[in-house]
Amino acid sequence: MHKQKLVLIGNGMAGVRCVEEIIKNAPDTYDITVFGSEPHVNYNRILLSTVLQGSTSFKDIAINDRNWYEEHRIQLFTGETVVQIDIEKKMIKTDKEREVDYDKLIIGTGSVPFLIPIPGADKEGVMTFRTIEDCQKMMEGSKRYKKAVVIGGGLLGLEAARGLLNLGMEVSVVHIASHLMERQLDSTAANMLKRELEAQGMNFLLEKETQEIFGNDRVEGLRFKDGTEVEANLVVMAVGVRPNIQLAKESGIETNRAIVVNDYLETNIPDIYAVGECVEHRGMVYGLVKPLYEQGKVLAKQICGAPCEGYQGSVLSTQLKISGVDVFSVGQFTDSETTKSITVFDEVDGVYKKIVLQDNKMVGAVLFGDTSDGPRLLDMILEKRDISEMEKVALFQSSEGNESQVASMAHGDMICQCNGVSKGAIIEAVQKEGLTTVEQVKTCTKASGSCGGCKPLVAELLTYIQSDSFDEVIEQKTMCSCTALTEDEVVQEIQQRNFTSIQEVMDGLNWEKSEGCAICRAALHYYLGMIYPEYEREQEALLIADQMNATLRQDGTYSVTPQMYGGMTTAEELRKIADIVEKYQIPNVAVTSEQRIHLTGIKKEQLPYVCAELNMSLRSIDQHAVQNVKVELGEGTCQCNQHPAFQLAVDVDKRLEFLKTPNQVRLSIASCLHNGEEALIKDIGFIPIHRGWEMYVGGNSGRNGRVGELLYVAETSEEAREMISAFVQYYRETANYLEYIGQWVDRIGLIHIREVLFAREFRNQLCQRLEFDISQRKPNLVKSH
Repeated sequence: MHKQKLVLIGNGMAGVRCVEEIIKNAPDTYDITVFGSEPHVNYNRILLSTVLQGSTSFKDIAINDRNWYEEHRIQLFTGETVVQIDIEKKMIKTDKEREVDYDKLIIGTGSVPFLIPIPGADKEGVMTFRTIEDCQKMMEGSKRYKKAVVIGGGLLGLEAARGLLNLGMEVSVVHIASHLMERQLDSTAANMLKRELEAQGMNFLLEKETQEIFGNDRVEGLRFKDGTEVEANLVVMAVGVRPNIQLAKESGIETNRAIVVNDYLETNIPDIYAVGECVEHRGMVYGLVKPLYEQGKVLAKQICGAPCEGYQGSVLSTQLKISGVDVFSVGQFTDSETTKSITVFDEVDGVYKKIVLQDNKMVGAVLFGDTSDGPRLLDMILEKRDISEMEKVALFQSSEGNESQVASMAHGDMICQCNGVSKGAIIEAVQKEGLTTVEQVKTCTKASGSCGGCKPLVAELLTYIQSDSFDEVIEQKTMCSCTALTEDEVVQEIQQRNFTSIQEVMDGLNWEKSEGCAICRAALHYYLGMIYPEYEREQEALLIADQMNATLRQDGTYSVTPQMYGGMTTAEELRKIADIVEKYQIPNVAVTSEQRIHLTGIKKEQLPYVCAELNMSLRSIDQHAVQNVKVELGEGTCQCNQHPAFQLAVDVDKRLEFLKTPNQVRLSIASCLHNGEEALIKDIGFIPIHRGWEMYVGGNSGRNGRVGELLYVAETSEEAREMISAFVQYYRETANYLEYIGQWVDRIGLIHIREVLFAREFRNQLCQRLEFDISQRKPNLVKSH
C-alpha cells in the first residue's frame, strides 16, 4: 500500500504525542518525517525545573530515544530548522537547504520565551528558561556566581528560583504584580506561598518594574522604575512565552495571537494542521501539557480518518513543582458577581482550600498545603456536577488518619490527568508486568511522565499495591476451564477466523472439552450473537416457554409478566388482566418491585390461550438483558411534574426491549429531583434537574453496594435516550460476558467511556448498531407472541 508523506515541524511534546497517537490509530498509513531545531530527541520540557532543582537528570526527562524513532521508521532531523513552507508545491525547506515534500503537514513549533525589551537585556548572564541549553547555562553559572535574580513570579519563575536556590545561589524574585502566581492563585494562597518560599531562602521584590539591567559586558544588577536597585550576576527572565508563529505567518497561514485552527486542528490551508502552544483555538492559546495532549489526540484521529467530535477546549489545572510546597489550582479561582465561594483556612497548619461555585456547579478551586482533594475536585469540574444537594463539607473530603487516599479511589478515577491514566490502568499494569518502581510505571503507562504533578500519587498507589492491605485485583481471566484463552482472545479469534457456530469455535480453538460447559457455551452464544446479529434467528426453534417469555416453575406451572412500558397501564389493560385471571383461575397475582403485574401458576395447557388473550408484549425472562425501567415515585407528597420521567421510562423501555446484554442491566428514573436515591444505586439511573437529566452509571444496590458515577448531563429527553442507547451498546460490545456495568466501568474507565460517547460520530454509530441488533432479534420474538 502506498504511504502518504507526513511531515511534523517541531520535535516537541505536543507534536510527537500526536505522532504517537497516529502510529496507534493507523501505523501503516504514513511515512513520517520530524524536524526539531534543538539538537535533542523529544524531551519533557516541563520537567526542566526538576532537573535544575536536582531531583532528576537530563536523561530522565527524555520521552522518546532515537531507538523509538527508528523502531517506527520515523526520519528525525535534529538541530535543523524549517524556514519555509511552499503551500503550492506542498514542500518545506530547512536552514540546511534540505527540501522535503508532504501530503500532510503538522506545525508544532511551540512557543519562544518573551524577553523584556529593556536596556541591558543582551548582556552576558541574562538568559531565559526554556531549553536544555538554558538549564545547562544556569547550572554552569551557579558554579562561578552567587547572586541570581529571576524576573517573573509566575509558575516557571518560582520553579527556576527554587532550582537556583538548590544550586547554592542567593535568589531574589522580581514580580510586577502585588502577589505571586496571580493567574493561578488568589491573594490568600499567594501570601501563604510567599511566606513558605521565604522560609526556604527566597527573597521577593513585588510590584517592581525593571527599568534596565546594568553592568559592563556582564550583568551586575537591575534598576527599577522606582529608583531602587538589586545586585545580580545572573538574571533569568521568566515572564512568559509567546507562540512561535513566524514561519506560519510568512507562509500565508492565518494567524492571530497564534496559528488559528478549527475544532479539528485544521488551519485555513488544506492538509496543513497545527498543534500545541503555537495554536489558537476559539480564541484560547494553551501552554499547559494536558490540553496540548488532548489536541494531539484529536488531530491524530482527524488525520487518520477516525470518527472524532473535535477539540472542545480544556479546563486548566496547575500544580507547582517545588519540593516541600503543595499548591493546586484549577478553573476560575477568583470571586465575581455571578459566583460564590466556600473556603477552609487553617493558618496554624498552613492549609487553605477554596472552591468557587456558579449555578450550583463548581467552576474553580485553589488548594494550598493539602492538595489531596485536587483530582476529585477537577473531576467534579469536568463533569459539571450539580452539587446543590450535597453537604458542602463533603466537598473537602480528604483521607483521614492513616487511610491511603488512593485506597478510596475508584478504578476509573484519574491518577494522571495529563495522560489520562486511571488507577485501574496502573493496577493492571503493575499486576501484569510486575512493576515495582514509579519509573517503571511511567515507562509502561506514561503516568507522571508529563508535568510530574501526579508523581506523589503514583508513588502512593504503588506503596498501597505493595502493602498487606491491598486486595484489589484487575486481571484477564480465561473464559472457563475448557480453554486457556481469555474472552478477548476468543472474540478476536471468532472475528479473524469467521467462526459462525459454537462447535466451530470449540473445534477450531482446541477446546479441552469437546462439548464445552455451561459457562463457555452461554458466553459463546452471546458473543456469536453480538458479532453476527442474525445468529439467533438461525438457531433452532426456542422452547415454548422461551417463545412466550414464560418462566417454568418447580411445580410445573408457568408465570408471565405483561409488559407495561414505564410501569404505565390503562383501565382496559387492567380489566383484561383481571378477566383472564378469573377465567383461568390463575392463583397468584402480584405487583413486582419493577412496577409490573406478575401472573403465577398458569398450567402448561393454558399458557398459549392466556398469552393469546392477553395480546400484550410479555416481559423478557432473559436475565442477561435490559430489565424493565422503574420510575422512582417517592412518597407521593411532591408537587413536581412527573410526566417527563414516565415518558422517558416508556421510551427507554420500548427502545431497549429484548436486547441481550453481558449481564442484567437495571435502570431507574427518578420522577423528580427529590426522589433520586434509587437512581444512584442502579446500573443506570436518571435524575431530572432544572436543565435536563443527570445520567449516573455503575451503581449497585446489592451486598457490595456502591453509588453510581455521573456520566453525563443531557439537556433534553431525546438526548438522554440517545446517550443511554449509545452507552448500553458500547457496554454490549466491549464488556466481558457476565461482567456487570459497575465492573466494566471500573475496568475501562469512566473517562474513556466519556471520550467515546461524547464524540458525536461514535455515538451515532453506536446507536445505529443498536437499532440494527434490535431489528434482528425483536421481530423473531414478537412473531411468537
